[in-house]
Amino acid sequence: MAGSVLVMADASLPSPASSPGRPFGRVLTAMVTPMTPDGAIDLDGAARLASHLVEHGSDGLVISGTTGESATTSDGEKEQLLRAVLDAVGERATVVAGVGTNDTAHTMELAASAEKAGAHALLAVTPYYNKPPQAGLLAHFRKVADGTSLPVMLYDIPGRTGVPLEVDTIVRLAEHPNIVAVKDAKLDLSATSWVKARCDIAVYSGQDEYTLPLLAVGGIGVVGVVTHVVGTEMTAMVAAFERGDVAAARTIHLQLMPVFTGMFRTQGLILTKAALTMFGLPAGPVRLPLVDATPEQRAGLRADLERGGVAVPAENPVEASA
Repeated sequence: MAGSVLVMADASLPSPASSPGRPFGRVLTAMVTPMTPDGAIDLDGAARLASHLVEHGSDGLVISGTTGESATTSDGEKEQLLRAVLDAVGERATVVAGVGTNDTAHTMELAASAEKAGAHALLAVTPYYNKPPQAGLLAHFRKVADGTSLPVMLYDIPGRTGVPLEVDTIVRLAEHPNIVAVKDAKLDLSATSWVKARCDIAVYSGQDEYTLPLLAVGGIGVVGVVTHVVGTEMTAMVAAFERGDVAAARTIHLQLMPVFTGMFRTQGLILTKAALTMFGLPAGPVRLPLVDATPEQRAGLRADLERGGVAVPAENPVEASA
């Protein structure tokens, strides 16, 4: 992002999206869904934000994930958003549509709609709230993958869903030709290591500060939230690790620690929209039951970003009125 003072990515590296073993590139952003002041989806803002993110380090974007407020957007809104982002960056980046729900039939409907709209890939979260057994997770994801020709990324985040994807389950799912990746937010490096020891599924970090540790056990990149603000720096960190410069990767990781912490002091989406507003980028309000950041939270976030090496612009009128 403009104003950042951290190290830049190595431009001599091959195109991330075309490199072997990375189905979607190195760094993807789980993009927020910009809203107008009255709470409607801002499609023009989404297109502008998507372009900004791709121009600042993101090889791909995940649309209608958790950070995209998928829980409070309608199926029709999801399709409109996906089409707007595809029109804006579909020829420059991988666009992954979030289709996960806790209803297999509904997930399949969303997957079919996303495929028809032109999505490049799908993200499917572990069904939440109803706590299916591992046999149910196997059947669910296989049925979703059977119903599409698109590559599928699993999303393993037991802190939100209540149920982890166990190692054996991931290994068995990786046998499906359409299941090519997992967004790993389980925060269990031992489990991730066992997955990589037993199969070649692509592992993306689903927790920003775990990206470097996951790279060390076989991960290939990140589906990030802080990448809304420091996408170039996260790309540089992954690239440094890949070329064997672990010291440089560690330096970036440690410098970004205040950013990792600061953007999740409260709900990450809330503070991500607050951060985007600081930079004059499309964001808008969040939808209930979430609430926007307080002045105190915004001030703390500004301080955290600055401690992480991000040059934050002076308060702008939109931010001041938030």
